[in-house]
Amino acid sequence: MLKMAKVALLVVAVLALATPAFAQDIPGTSVFAGAAAGCGLIVIGAGLGIGKIGAAAVESMARQPEVAGNVQTAMIISAALIEGVTFFGLVVCMFFVKF
Repeated sequence: MLKMAKVALLVVAVLALATPAFAQDIPGTSVFAGAAAGCGLIVIGAGLGIGKIGAAAVESMARQPEVAGNVQTAMIISAALIEGVTFFGLVVCMFFVKF
Protein backbone atom coordinates (compact mmCIF):
# COMPACT_ATOMS: atom_id res chain seq x y z
CA MET A 1 0.00 0.00 0.00
CA LEU A 2 2.88 2.33 0.74
CA LYS A 3 4.26 1.75 -2.74
CA MET A 4 0.96 2.76 -4.34
CA ALA A 5 0.86 5.90 -2.19
CA LYS A 6 4.37 6.82 -3.37
CA VAL A 7 3.36 6.30 -7.01
CA ALA A 8 0.23 8.42 -6.53
CA LEU A 9 2.28 11.17 -4.89
CA LEU A 10 4.77 11.06 -7.77
CA VAL A 11 1.98 11.37 -10.34
CA VAL A 12 0.46 14.33 -8.51
CA ALA A 13 3.86 16.01 -8.23
CA VAL A 14 4.60 15.55 -11.94
CA LEU A 15 1.21 16.93 -12.94
CA ALA A 16 1.58 19.87 -10.54
CA LEU A 17 5.00 20.74 -11.93
CA ALA A 18 3.84 20.33 -15.54
CA THR A 19 0.86 22.70 -15.17
CA PRO A 20 2.81 25.84 -16.23
CA ALA A 21 3.96 24.01 -19.37
CA PHE A 22 0.35 23.22 -20.25
CA ALA A 23 -0.66 26.87 -19.80
CA GLN A 24 1.84 28.36 -22.24
CA ASP A 25 0.54 29.92 -25.42
CA ILE A 26 2.75 28.13 -27.93
CA PRO A 27 0.52 26.62 -30.66
CA GLY A 28 0.34 22.86 -30.41
CA THR A 29 2.80 22.51 -27.53
CA SER A 30 0.26 21.97 -24.77
CA VAL A 31 -1.50 19.34 -26.86
CA PHE A 32 1.74 17.43 -27.36
CA ALA A 33 2.63 17.73 -23.67
CA GLY A 34 -0.83 16.57 -22.60
CA ALA A 35 -0.71 13.58 -24.92
CA ALA A 36 2.78 12.69 -23.71
CA ALA A 37 1.71 12.93 -20.07
CA GLY A 38 -1.37 10.81 -20.77
CA CYS A 39 0.69 8.17 -22.56
CA GLY A 40 3.17 8.09 -19.69
CA LEU A 41 0.46 7.62 -17.08
CA ILE A 42 -1.16 4.87 -19.13
CA VAL A 43 2.10 2.97 -19.51
CA ILE A 44 2.95 3.33 -15.81
CA GLY A 45 -0.47 2.00 -14.82
CA ALA A 46 -0.24 -0.94 -17.20
CA GLY A 47 3.25 -1.79 -16.00
CA LEU A 48 2.15 -1.76 -12.38
CA GLY A 49 -0.91 -3.88 -13.16
CA ILE A 50 0.93 -6.51 -15.17
CA GLY A 51 3.72 -6.61 -12.59
CA LYS A 52 1.21 -7.21 -9.82
CA ILE A 53 -0.46 -9.99 -11.83
CA GLY A 54 2.90 -11.64 -12.52
CA ALA A 55 3.99 -11.48 -8.88
CA ALA A 56 0.72 -12.95 -7.64
CA ALA A 57 0.84 -15.71 -10.28
CA VAL A 58 4.40 -16.74 -9.44
CA GLU A 59 3.59 -16.75 -5.73
CA SER A 60 0.51 -18.91 -6.23
CA MET A 61 2.44 -21.32 -8.49
CA ALA A 62 5.11 -21.64 -5.81
CA ARG A 63 2.49 -22.47 -3.19
CA GLN A 64 0.54 -24.94 -5.34
CA PRO A 65 2.61 -26.25 -8.25
CA GLU A 66 -0.17 -28.60 -9.39
CA VAL A 67 -2.34 -25.70 -10.57
CA ALA A 68 0.48 -23.86 -12.34
CA GLY A 69 -1.04 -24.41 -15.80
CA ASN A 70 -4.39 -22.90 -14.86
CA VAL A 71 -2.77 -19.96 -13.10
CA GLN A 72 -0.47 -19.30 -16.04
CA THR A 73 -3.38 -19.32 -18.48
CA ALA A 74 -5.38 -16.91 -16.34
CA MET A 75 -2.32 -14.67 -15.95
CA ILE A 76 -1.71 -14.48 -19.69
CA ILE A 77 -5.37 -13.68 -20.41
CA SER A 78 -5.42 -10.95 -17.75
CA ALA A 79 -2.17 -9.42 -19.01
CA ALA A 80 -3.50 -9.45 -22.59
CA LEU A 81 -6.66 -7.63 -21.50
CA ILE A 82 -4.60 -5.01 -19.68
CA GLU A 83 -2.41 -4.52 -22.74
CA GLY A 84 -5.49 -4.14 -24.93
CA VAL A 85 -6.86 -1.39 -22.74
CA THR A 86 -3.40 0.20 -22.67
CA PHE A 87 -3.16 0.29 -26.46
CA PHE A 88 -6.67 1.75 -26.66
CA GLY A 89 -5.69 4.48 -24.19
CA LEU A 90 -2.52 5.25 -26.14
CA VAL A 91 -4.50 5.55 -29.39
CA VAL A 92 -7.00 7.88 -27.72
CA CYS A 93 -4.12 10.06 -26.44
CA MET A 94 -2.58 10.18 -29.89
CA PHE A 95 -5.88 11.39 -31.41
CA PHE A 96 -5.46 14.62 -29.44
CA VAL A 97 -2.17 15.39 -31.16
CA LYS A 98 -2.61 17.75 -34.12
CA PHE A 99 -0.40 17.00 -37.07
